[in-house]
Amino acid sequence: MKIVYIALGSNLSDRAENLRQAREQIAAPDLRVLRASSIYETAPRELLDQPWFLNQVIECETELFPRQLLARLKKIERAMGRRRTVAKGPREIDLDILLFGDAVVKAPELEVPHPRLAERRFVLEPLAELTPEKKHPGTRRTVREMLAGVVDQAVRKF
Repeated sequence: MKIVYIALGSNLSDRAENLRQAREQIAAPDLRVLRASSIYETAPRELLDQPWFLNQVIECETELFPRQLLARLKKIERAMGRRRTVAKGPREIDLDILLFGDAVVKAPELEVPHPRLAERRFVLEPLAELTPEKKHPGTRRTVREMLAGVVDQAVRKF
């Protein structure tokens, strides 16, 4: 069994309900949700002309392999109405694998740890709430250290 951290984000429709439904759909016998961070409201990045996001990180225990987990998350996104029409655009739900135990995966369809983890306050803030001393398997920096390096992004508890 591996401990994994999954980021949840939504900026369309009932954002909090979208996060709740995603958590509910993620929970399964082979993917057990252990803990959930608080929910944070965050400003959009890159594509700025869109609604603010609600973001959360969940800690899970799984026997799935990384690609199996990715396929499960993409299936949940599609079931919840996610359509990839505009890159970085508005979405009902976005599910990303942040960390998968201490694994490092580099494949065309999946990179773990998430390649932009260290520059995204909207995932570092809730991740630090759950596991501030967890080390990035590549850089060996803790979540707390990575969070201290990103101060220019608007994030507030919801």
